Amino acid sequence: MAQTHILSIGTALPGPPIDNPALCKRIGAQPEWIDLFVGTRTRHFSVDFETGEQTHTLADLAASAARQALTRADVDPGEVGFLVLGTATPDYLMPTTANLVADTLGLNQIPTFQLQSGCSGAIAAFEVGARMLDEDRRIGLVLGGDRCFKHLPLDRDTSSAMSPSELINFVLFGDGAGAAVLSLDPDGAQLQITSLINQFRGLGRERGQLVNWFGTADRHLDLPGLQEDYKAIEKWVPELSKEVLSALLQTAGVAREDLDFLLPPQLSGRMTERIVQHMGPAANCKEISVVADTGNTSNALPFLQLDELVQTIRPGENAAVVAIESSKWIEGGMMVEAVA
Repeated sequence: MAQTHILSIGTALPGPPIDNPALCKRIGAQPEWIDLFVGTRTRHFSVDFETGEQTHTLADLAASAARQALTRADVDPGEVGFLVLGTATPDYLMPTTANLVADTLGLNQIPTFQLQSGCSGAIAAFEVGARMLDEDRRIGLVLGGDRCFKHLPLDRDTSSAMSPSELINFVLFGDGAGAAVLSLDPDGAQLQITSLINQFRGLGRERGQLVNWFGTADRHLDLPGLQEDYKAIEKWVPELSKEVLSALLQTAGVAREDLDFLLPPQLSGRMTERIVQHMGPAANCKEISVVADTGNTSNALPFLQLDELVQTIRPGENAAVVAIESSKWIEGGMMVEAVA
């Protein structure tokens, strides 16, 4: 990959935060149970919580995050040489959400890519973007985001009939998007990517998540739209996260005790605590987690964490970003260093 710099980060969360008492009143769960076992306090939904009507599309959120990132970097959209979006929940199968965002931003005659992936799709977008940078395309946009709530029916009668394994998805997930402006040049950069991992690790391993797609011929089938094998996730995500962190540190030539910040996978507040403990960062390493306030926004989460990071990290300090995709197990991660 070419030397890759991150000029800026932008993020977008829809609507006001929904706290646990408000959510539980709607779906019939107990706030105390969420606090004790899940650890997520609030999340944002791209629908009106009272009426169930859509307020934001994924394209809306991604374009908003991209505008913020471009403004922060003082980059005109006409300077953007490519756009890459990682998502598991595009607005449509066609046209791609990536192209809807490009159209909204006024971009034309540039390469656009949409990567279909869960939580590690943001890292995949960074890798594709880093490989796209060259003398002709010195600046590009990478984005990640999801509208998880589109797969969760808000109707009380529907949610009250769900099993606990289905109902927990209302508690875990939220909606959001993020963006980063990548550059070949270090001028004005906040971070530099020093190593990156993006690889399939699901050979012979049962899937941990299933998101169904229904067409007009099969939408009547009695199948859940979203399934999670939380036992498999609890087993494998900490293991794979530890593996990714070790590989990132080795590739970047950074000793574990010299890691300044850790941006771990974000399933829920409690699960993140378990993951970090298993990863075993040094005592002086500072953790940046946002999931307790945003919910699991999938491909938006690394951007939300990076947005927090750039407000804290100092020149010369480094950070490891780790994201694990559990549907068929993808390891994602990157090391970044603050630019002087």
